[in-house]
Amino acid sequence: AATAPGKKITARLKRTLPVRGPQAPTLSELMRWYCLNTNTHGCRRIVVSRGRLRRLLWILLTLSAVGLILWQCAELLMNYYSASVSVTVQFQKLPFPAVTICNINPYKYSAMKEYLSELDKETKKALETFYGFSEGKSKVRRSVDEWNSTGSNFFQQIPLLKVEDFSRTATDLHSGQKRKIEGSVFHKDSSIVNSGDSNDIIGFQLCDANNSSECALYTFSSGVNAIQEWYKLHYMNIMAQIPLETKEKLSYSADDLLLTCFFDGLSCDKRHFTRFHHPLHGNCYTFNSGENGTILSTSTGGSEYGLQVVLYIDEADYNPFLVTSTGAKIIVHDQNEYPFIEDIGTEIETAAATSIGMHFTRSRKLSKPYSDCTETGADIPVENLYNKSYSLQICLHSCFQKAMVDSCGCAQYAQPLPSGAEYCNYKKNPNWMYCYYRLHEKFVKEQLGCQQICKDACSFKEWALTTSIAQWPSTVSEDWMLRVLSWDKGQKLNKKLNKTDLANLMVFYKDLNERFISENPANTLVILLSNFGGQLGLWMSCSVVCVIEIVEVFFIDSLSIVMRRQWQKAKKWWNDRKRAGTGKPPHAGDLERQGHDNPMCIDEDLPTFNTALRLPLPQDSPLPRTPPPNYSTLRLETAFTEQLPDTLELGRH
Repeated sequence: AATAPGKKITARLKRTLPVRGPQAPTLSELMRWYCLNTNTHGCRRIVVSRGRLRRLLWILLTLSAVGLILWQCAELLMNYYSASVSVTVQFQKLPFPAVTICNINPYKYSAMKEYLSELDKETKKALETFYGFSEGKSKVRRSVDEWNSTGSNFFQQIPLLKVEDFSRTATDLHSGQKRKIEGSVFHKDSSIVNSGDSNDIIGFQLCDANNSSECALYTFSSGVNAIQEWYKLHYMNIMAQIPLETKEKLSYSADDLLLTCFFDGLSCDKRHFTRFHHPLHGNCYTFNSGENGTILSTSTGGSEYGLQVVLYIDEADYNPFLVTSTGAKIIVHDQNEYPFIEDIGTEIETAAATSIGMHFTRSRKLSKPYSDCTETGADIPVENLYNKSYSLQICLHSCFQKAMVDSCGCAQYAQPLPSGAEYCNYKKNPNWMYCYYRLHEKFVKEQLGCQQICKDACSFKEWALTTSIAQWPSTVSEDWMLRVLSWDKGQKLNKKLNKTDLANLMVFYKDLNERFISENPANTLVILLSNFGGQLGLWMSCSVVCVIEIVEVFFIDSLSIVMRRQWQKAKKWWNDRKRAGTGKPPHAGDLERQGHDNPMCIDEDLPTFNTALRLPLPQDSPLPRTPPPNYSTLRLETAFTEQLPDTLELGRH
């Protein structure tokens, strides 16, 4: 009962005193309280400064500081996701890479004639018709093989055409008749090499087998390019129908290709080479493939300690229409990489010694968020058809092959087969040529989405090659060298060797310096936070606690004030609705709570003299005045009616 008056006074103070700080009823009062109590000096100076000019100046300075902080922090975040490149050079014994060697001519022409007789016949006829070229009596023997029985009809469907002018008329090679060109025209050569004479334009027309009105004419300003492209088109049709075992027998064996071999100063032979069949290059042979679990290495740089081979090219058995150069193709690659001979292979000349010096470099890139590369390719939605480690080329080729199977119903001959698919040929897929050319056009224009899906590998190995060529064999050594090589291999080949049939190849490390290029984060999290703190302290004299205070005031407290105001409005609306239904007037207590009543205030301290002085006065009461002095208090009155005896005695003395 004794504390009841104190509680009433406390409740009265809670209702009447203006509430400041995080419990302020309005945003303006909250912002004022924050500016007066925060550690950021600029905000405080805005409130306490006298004069509009000075206050405006502090507002501009504070806003400028905030803008600079945001700008510098954005720069720090951008630099956080950047990487620095470091190069490390090590001197050590290096593993020797895999070296894949292919003859430019994929198959022996003498063994392929029975499959290509009709195609060669049509090609020679085109040369005679267009250019007056004739070999006299044809040396190509006819064959009754099933490959040619249907080939002649197909040559009639897709013959070579000579475009006489741009009026969409062309001369048919096979029949000699003129035909009207339907559909689009695609010029496959650059306009730079265009002769300017429309009579020189040669090409072929491909039409959709399901819709004869959908056609495309592919023209070439060079007759050589036109005939080769047309020949390869039909050549792939024929090769797609020959079993793999037969094609391996038609190509070159290791004994045919390799004459001599040395590695690291020691003799080697065909047992150090692994054969694999390439669709466009026939039998290729890889030195140091690592399939047996052993990878050779070299401890000394220089041409004498690398790979040295002499290759037998056999130029006389080349297909004259398929290839126009003589020699071999090689590619240096890692044991886990697929050798893309057709894309990045290096050609080796005949009658020459080709020296290839190597510099080995390993590269490592940072993955997300620093770059858009992939570690293993597992995150790429494209099936790897090559059974080798991931690379960008593997992804692009696999993506195109999958699109080929989905769009054309068969696989392109130059790339591996997906599971459940078969290579395109005009017997089973008469529409594949038109489909392939249109699909390849989309691929080149990046409309298939393969370039967007495929990414670079984060880590890869690279051998930088330096090539030099010298005449080989020399004039003084040509006679005895050819005699010796003929003695070693001549009996198997049944003919005398010629230097234009030979190629000397040397592949070696120029030095044993392994260069390692790596990307490292330019900033760590600790450095980023330190830079943030430096910017906050420089422009706003602020710390992490200050940032937390800003988050609390500007987000949490401001949101709570807005929600509280909405709740009070909703509560008032509900109470007014209830009173309107009952007809009762509003309570006086409700009017007193408006504006400053804070239900969140739970302070139970008793009121003090200072808080009592801050109580607002009633509106109708007069202003307080100083009361007049009570002069009766100055009157001296004794507190005792009689005097004690001992005091009387003291008074007498």
